[in-house]
Amino acid sequence: MLETSARLLELLSLLQLRRGWTGQELAERLGVSARTVRADVGRLRDLGYPVEARPGVAGGYRLSAGTAMPPLLLSDDEAVAVAVGLRSVAAQGVAGAEETTLTALAKLDQVLPHRLRRRVDAVRATTAVVRDDGPVTDPAVLGTVAMAVRWTELLRFDYTSADGATTTRLVEPRHLVCWNMRWYLAAWDRDRGDWRVFRVDRMTPRAPTGARFAPRPPPAPDVTRWVTDRVARATWGVRARVRVHAPADQVTPLLAPGVVAEPLDERTCAIDLGTDDPDRLALWLAALGPEVEVLEGRETAAAFRRLADRAQRAAGVAPA
Repeated sequence: MLETSARLLELLSLLQLRRGWTGQELAERLGVSARTVRADVGRLRDLGYPVEARPGVAGGYRLSAGTAMPPLLLSDDEAVAVAVGLRSVAAQGVAGAEETTLTALAKLDQVLPHRLRRRVDAVRATTAVVRDDGPVTDPAVLGTVAMAVRWTELLRFDYTSADGATTTRLVEPRHLVCWNMRWYLAAWDRDRGDWRVFRVDRMTPRAPTGARFAPRPPPAPDVTRWVTDRVARATWGVRARVRVHAPADQVTPLLAPGVVAEPLDERTCAIDLGTDDPDRLALWLAALGPEVEVLEGRETAAAFRRLADRAQRAAGVAPA
């Protein structure tokens, strides 16, 4: 009986791990026959777990949504990760997250063993979460988009741009990125034939299409960095292109997320930068370390001249 109970728990854990399993896969993972798997699935159903069975060669088993959420099986590390994540998610720009995470945490705290609760409390006591008062994302919208990304399903939605114009988009969703308390979707826009970045809080999904697509090559090897680069560029008031007299691999670790060092030769690279304050940009570039020169950007070049005058006055030398 104990062996059967342990096997049922392991079977439930496998079904919660991914969307679908064939009977043969489950039998191999559990070390039993396919007939035993069918019997164990029946026992889980008797306990109220909604396990679906699909016939045919490509069929198998999956845990579907039921009228009530069944208990989840989490390892120690998974339980700590969930608790820590719940404590910080309220600051990630998701509407209503603070109240729902508190109720979820209360339920989780009731079942956490003392040793795990101490680990969670240690993380909470030694970290800080910076909150944002900007626009928030509807968790239902975020969930819809995430599912479309996960299952490579075409996504149709109404999108409101920064100037208030609304358009309808049909996209192949590729990647979700949370940056600076905002959620962004990288997707291939079918109508425009190009990769685009959408702010999730400006999206209103339409009815699910149910249509799948074959993922095309991503717009860049690092999609997250590609998204942050596009977002940063869109918000720049002042732009500049600067040559840095150092190899790109040495400069890259010094740069903020979204800024890319483009190799020009073995000893120099170029970076495209933006800011609303060219004087601060000039000061940051001067502190970067290697020699720099402004290739494009009159505002930044003028800021360097002002910085040079300040440096001369500080040294007791009259500016030229």
